[in-house]
Amino acid sequence: MHQKEQLKHGGSSLHPIEASELQARRERVFLVLAGLFLGSMTMLNVLGVTRFIKLFEIQHTFESGQVWPIAFAVAVGVLPYPVTFLCTDFISEFYGRKRANWVVWVGLLLNLWVMFILWIGGILPGFESVVDGEPLNSDGTTPVFFEMRKLAFAAVWASMVAYMAAQFCDVYLFHFWKKVTKGKWLWLRNNGSTLISQLVDSVAVIMITFYVGGLAGVLREDVPVPIWIQLCVLIGTGYVFKVLVALLDTVPFYIGVAWLKKYLQFDPSSEH
Repeated sequence: MHQKEQLKHGGSSLHPIEASELQARRERVFLVLAGLFLGSMTMLNVLGVTRFIKLFEIQHTFESGQVWPIAFAVAVGVLPYPVTFLCTDFISEFYGRKRANWVVWVGLLLNLWVMFILWIGGILPGFESVVDGEPLNSDGTTPVFFEMRKLAFAAVWASMVAYMAAQFCDVYLFHFWKKVTKGKWLWLRNNGSTLISQLVDSVAVIMITFYVGGLAGVLREDVPVPIWIQLCVLIGTGYVFKVLVALLDTVPFYIGVAWLKKYLQFDPSSEH
């Protein structure tokens, strides 16, 4: 009755399904965080290892006199990935472990949906010529879609396995530290959970991508450097990049938590 009176006098714009203005506000914030998380995951899966960004390079000279440029690079798909951990930290802090895990599962389903669209988009007939089972443009080049599709499929298992392991690790460790510190030391659960989960992700995605052939052209066999050392360089570079971003996001996490406490009218530490 009270809600109907508010609607009648223009005091509220709530939909009948919304219990209160505060509840609607909390759901909108969750929608933004979950949307940013899922959108970043989609970009990661589509972009993946389509391109590696060279951060810097050093020259190493072997005893034979051969010079090998050691490039420190990160896959372009890594760029939006740290944002996903910041989003799950916010969701874990204000909405709890169960809802954070639920978002992670939806992210997995979204990955499968993207792969399904890439798969069916490749088997449906198009306007390309097909030569020996390979689609080709009129100038003999491979269509961009199929190049992207090939790279995405090469990295899909790496992406999903690393994603599941790292995200569940992040959510678990976040709540572990939150429980141990009784809701205090925000910086510890923010960084402690992310730093370990990012290591899990970095190792898993590079190693699995390597074994399914997704790093062709990145690793070199024409230099006297074992492949495992080159893999370690890639893993280390990606991890250092993620660690730096994780440390930098401590400030926006503190600012965001302080603002959301007032906006959502909820103190996450009260549950402890």
